[in-house]
Amino acid sequence: MKTFVPARRRARWLLAPICAALPCLALAQERIAQASLDTIVVTATRMPQPVGEVVSDITVIDRTMIERSGVTGVVDVLRRVPGIELSRAGGLGGTTSLFVRGAEMRFTPVYVDGVRFDSQATGGASWNVIPLAEVERIEVVRGPAAAVYGSDAVSGVVQIFTRKGEGPFSPFVTAGIGEHHTGRLGAGVQGTAEGFDYAASLTREVSRGFDAQPDGANPDRDGHRTTSGSLRLGWQPAEGHRLEASLLANDMSAQYDGFLGPVNDRARLRMHTAALNWTARWSERHTSRVSVSEGYDRYETEPSTYLTSTRVRTYLWQHEWRADRHLLTAALERREDRLHNVFNTPPRSRRWQDALALGYSWTDQTHTLQLHLRHDDDSEFGGETTGSLAYAYALNRHWRVSASAGTAFRAPTLYQRFSEYGKATLRPESARNVEVGLNYSGGATTFGLVLYRNRLSDLIDFVSGPGPCPAGSGMFPGCYDNVGRAEYLGATLSATHRFAGINLNGSLDLQRPRNRDTDALLPRRARRHASLGLDTLVHGWTLGADVQLSSHRYDDPANTVRLGGYATLDLYASRRFRRDWTLLARVDNVGDKDHEFTRGYSTGGRTFYVELKWAPR
Repeated sequence: MKTFVPARRRARWLLAPICAALPCLALAQERIAQASLDTIVVTATRMPQPVGEVVSDITVIDRTMIERSGVTGVVDVLRRVPGIELSRAGGLGGTTSLFVRGAEMRFTPVYVDGVRFDSQATGGASWNVIPLAEVERIEVVRGPAAAVYGSDAVSGVVQIFTRKGEGPFSPFVTAGIGEHHTGRLGAGVQGTAEGFDYAASLTREVSRGFDAQPDGANPDRDGHRTTSGSLRLGWQPAEGHRLEASLLANDMSAQYDGFLGPVNDRARLRMHTAALNWTARWSERHTSRVSVSEGYDRYETEPSTYLTSTRVRTYLWQHEWRADRHLLTAALERREDRLHNVFNTPPRSRRWQDALALGYSWTDQTHTLQLHLRHDDDSEFGGETTGSLAYAYALNRHWRVSASAGTAFRAPTLYQRFSEYGKATLRPESARNVEVGLNYSGGATTFGLVLYRNRLSDLIDFVSGPGPCPAGSGMFPGCYDNVGRAEYLGATLSATHRFAGINLNGSLDLQRPRNRDTDALLPRRARRHASLGLDTLVHGWTLGADVQLSSHRYDDPANTVRLGGYATLDLYASRRFRRDWTLLARVDNVGDKDHEFTRGYSTGGRTFYVELKWAPR
């Protein structure tokens, strides 16, 4: 029998390790989780604003940080961000999940240059097909954002930005080799000319990979091949006006071990995002933005035949009005989803959502207040209204406290409602979140603490057996149903410190993502995970180290299949030489730690990667 833990005991469970960890974290600098107060961010409110005016818990990662780290996948960058955990079946081409504050990946929508990228089959983005080589910048907002973004923004939002042209004509070429016969070759250009700006890049990567399931029935290597590219064009026809077009695409072929024994299973993944934007600054007070965009996700397997694809089209109009310290925003948005599934495309494979969103913020040197309200009208289940309230108070020029509350929801996917395993009467999943924060910024040192509680109702999951399911023709008896409730309770600490030319960095997450009906931990999420690191400059070399730590997790909802905890060390070094050349070297999992994110799937052990980049100045 499960023992339920009273709320007071849960609070003590969270606070005790926090107090013990404070002396350690006070000496850490978290490069990728903190941004200077004048950094401009977009994702928090969908409008550009200085990060110092944002109450949301936000992380900014720029291209310099990405290149310096030397990692090869988007999720490998994000797993070093506070509040985020990774689960992956094998290597870079394997099925990948990202948990933000302990919540499933379907509760964190992903945008690329403002374009929604999603799947109406599985729910959530296909993280393994997003190409890191084309990424210029990543912004992560933790906490519900449905009052700004609508459905799915229950635990946060991740927005990825591709390269944008600036300065004179600048080409670059990169070539890299690594473990498991991995090779990468990329090239691109960017620049500006007479009111135009442009950026384009193309990357090819191949890898023989490793055996993702060493104990499986098919002892072969599970490699991958990808071809990705991005294009971003901008034009300023008049003062205050800008037209912009963007495109990101990737074609991936990845081997995996299926259920048919010694068969070379292969998955073909394709994605693209495309957008056309017009921004007009009518005066010092008034700014408008109009956007038309499409995100496409396709997944196909062979020799077992399976294919699913999703198109998400979005039409957005935004307007902001500024007066002194006040900011008013209004947005009209229409989202159209289309699902195609071979053999079992649902009879109702299209839907739309129309939304009206309003926002208000006020800030001065001491106070920051932000209000958001949004109403979504879904063609399938009707209307849903969400809201958020956030306030921050500057105790002095170094310390700031904040508090926020918000509601969120996630509409069931078309596959969950209308496929052979669907249930048309499914209700949207809904959430209520509260959080408080404390931040310090004092030159060489920063510190942050966030306590949060997010409660989810009407959790959707697959139910085996006939039970409450309608009669269907699926291969396996069962259907999707609203089966329970979840709670995401936790604390995130982050701190930064710089001394004697050394940048120290660290974050610690203490959490309890649980099923509120059984009190069991949700699968593949640890109660404690941390990231520590440092970098410094020695004789022209940038040298760095990252440590990832995690306590044990469970691979099943009943908490009977245990995944052991782990600690891994990664080392990297880079140096610019002869003005235009940069050499990067990286070794991951230096100690060759044997650990699993998913039961039965290997993580590849110790790996190395070396890259040479030519970028004339």
